[in-house]
Amino acid sequence: MKGLTYSKSFCIEEKDTALHIGSGDLKVLSTPSLIGSMENVAMNCAKSKLQEGYTTVGTLLNVRHLKASKIGQNYTAKATLIEEDGRRLVFKVEAIDKNGNLLGDGEHERYIVNITKFMSKI
Repeated sequence: MKGLTYSKSFCIEEKDTALHIGSGDLKVLSTPSLIGSMENVAMNCAKSKLQEGYTTVGTLLNVRHLKASKIGQNYTAKATLIEEDGRRLVFKVEAIDKNGNLLGDGEHERYIVNITKFMSKI
């Protein structure tokens, strides 16, 4: 799976702002929303290669949020699988706006789990 990539476009809405989420006072893309989009693309990157009944769960995220973005702005989040170690997957993640500006980047770790077994432990 190493080298696998997945990207998806997002449009910033009111619900994605720091003011709405409560992580800040401004109507700009919140860091939690940016992180959510990065986790989403990493999850989807791995999904196509998993056996039925398996998924991945996020366990570690180290992201820099570099540029503010306003409501209505589009951006693309991308994940690239850079490391595999058994059930552990590490992704390079980034988000870029339509003008090519880097909004954020970092690394995200996910683990492959059996859905039934995982949910039975909760």
